[in-house]
Amino acid sequence: MMMNDQEVGETFQRRTGNSVRLLESEVATQLIPYQVKSPYHPLKSPSLQQCRMLRTASAQVLRHFVRHSSTDMNLVLERSINKVQLLGRVGQDPVMRQVEGRNPVTIFSMATNEMWRSGEGDNMHTGDISQKTTWHRISVFKPGLRDVAYQYVKKGSRVLVEGKLDYGEYVDKNNVRRQATTIIADNIVFLSDNIRERE
Repeated sequence: MMMNDQEVGETFQRRTGNSVRLLESEVATQLIPYQVKSPYHPLKSPSLQQCRMLRTASAQVLRHFVRHSSTDMNLVLERSINKVQLLGRVGQDPVMRQVEGRNPVTIFSMATNEMWRSGEGDNMHTGDISQKTTWHRISVFKPGLRDVAYQYVKKGSRVLVEGKLDYGEYVDKNNVRRQATTIIADNIVFLSDNIRERE
């Protein structure tokens, strides 16, 4: 009895995890056309050469199908994270800029401080305190938040900025290409009373 397409597929596609393995020898055997043995049937039985040609062509088609199916199944969408949190004070009042053909952006600088004591061993708790200040460029493209930042963020404001890192290039006034690192803000939390003072 000849197997239908679904039975052939279920028999000869064995899945292990995300991979598909095709047993070509079994497929080739099952795909040999049914030889009509009834003398009353108007069709003739295919020759041995025709059987071999069809078997080879069918195996190639199925092998191509299974290879692409296996590739699709093995595609894994890996999760990646680009997230930044900064807690510090604003270094200057924000400015809003707009390049022709692009959405406006609110830009301001923000400082974070890192503190540590100098000394080693028993002197670590009595050594001098050192401090390092790092400046960050904050860009706000998000509608709504962009306007709020422009209106309420002020120099000296203590804010929490959440966003992502963005690396780009720009050409300065001397026509020199430079690298730029920007924090694209998705959320800003005001930790000072600037909003109430404005109101």
